[in-house]
Amino acid sequence: MAGKGSFSGSTNISVHNKLTLSYAWKFLLDCQGLRLGQCYGESMKKTAGMILALMLYVMLPGSASTALAADYAIGADVSFLMMAEERGTVFKEDGQAKPGLKILKDHGYNWIRLRLFHTPSAHRDKMPNDLAYTTRLAKQAKNMGYKFLLCYHYSDSWADPAKQWAPKAWEGKGHAETVQLLQQYTRDTMSALREAGAMPDMVQIGNEITPGMVWPDGRLGNTDAPDNNWPNFTDLLKAGIRGVDASLNGAPRPKIMIHIDRGGDIRTTRSFFDKIREYGVNYDVIGQSYYPWWHGSLLDLKENLDFMAREYGKEIILVEVAYHWRENGEYGKTPTPFPQTPEGQKQFLDDVHRLVLATPNGLGKGVFWWEPAVPLRGGISSRGIFGDDGNVLPVIKVFDRYTRGRAEKKGRPRF
Repeated sequence: MAGKGSFSGSTNISVHNKLTLSYAWKFLLDCQGLRLGQCYGESMKKTAGMILALMLYVMLPGSASTALAADYAIGADVSFLMMAEERGTVFKEDGQAKPGLKILKDHGYNWIRLRLFHTPSAHRDKMPNDLAYTTRLAKQAKNMGYKFLLCYHYSDSWADPAKQWAPKAWEGKGHAETVQLLQQYTRDTMSALREAGAMPDMVQIGNEITPGMVWPDGRLGNTDAPDNNWPNFTDLLKAGIRGVDASLNGAPRPKIMIHIDRGGDIRTTRSFFDKIREYGVNYDVIGQSYYPWWHGSLLDLKENLDFMAREYGKEIILVEVAYHWRENGEYGKTPTPFPQTPEGQKQFLDDVHRLVLATPNGLGKGVFWWEPAVPLRGGISSRGIFGDDGNVLPVIKVFDRYTRGRAEKKGRPRF
């Protein structure tokens, strides 16, 4: 800054933020002149402190103020939610039963993420996430004002770093035919969603695809194939993107996300996305998973967020994050970064969210929880956001301070 009360020398401060700072300076100087402690009392002391914090907040180059745009995603993967509710799970807030989507919406959530399996009935897991289920849930959410991220698994069940098996219907096909099948499947499912009024706003071409996808054809690390099979893998990625484009029929083009599972791992992130760039894959958003027991410390995460923003210049979303609200055994005897308690879970999300907001050049564009609303008392419920009694946990309030503010009454303060 050029001097006390002057903003002419500051950088990266918008006109709106300069006005905010001007009002803040005047308020603080008025408070000082009126002997804040005697005339305004403790509550106004706290207000002055909050305004001082706001001043520091908006003056930081590349700070959260540059990331809090209308497209910032406060999201949740709710792929199990409708199944849970239809099987009798009742989600509550302060003891009052409410639809899970309503609870999330009331606390600032503006995006949902839904996975899509090819033919889940063909797999022993018998997961619910076929096209019909996904369409119903997506329509419900979009009617409530949510944006929709579609996650293609290109498998009949889970595709993740340990497994990326092709759908049964594609087994035994050659590379050229697999590319064609993937493009057609993407086009047809996207078209069906569009026609149903559930067009995605963003699309993931694969899920946690660090080891490739649609095995064995697109499996990375195959030393018998050229360049460890990167040509085959990127052919499949490009086919998925072409399938999205072929489905539009005049609709706005969704953003394309490439998603890996290396939130705190610069080395693998670099080697993967350097190859994506080398092979000319056209995408808009880097997606990362971040579960600290697998992916490292918050410092590891921060280092990687900074690296991705500066190296690739793409928008970045932590598309899967979670932390346990009770002991689950993930850490064993290893010390945990936060208590595995409801309050520890809340602090984890708050700290992760702040790191995303602070990503250089405003490229941190959102956080998605995986998964908040699941059947209670078992499985992955310890990383959900509802307790065993169905009541939502304190973590739900993390985004309140960022999404609430404007009162219904009109007018502005006078100084």
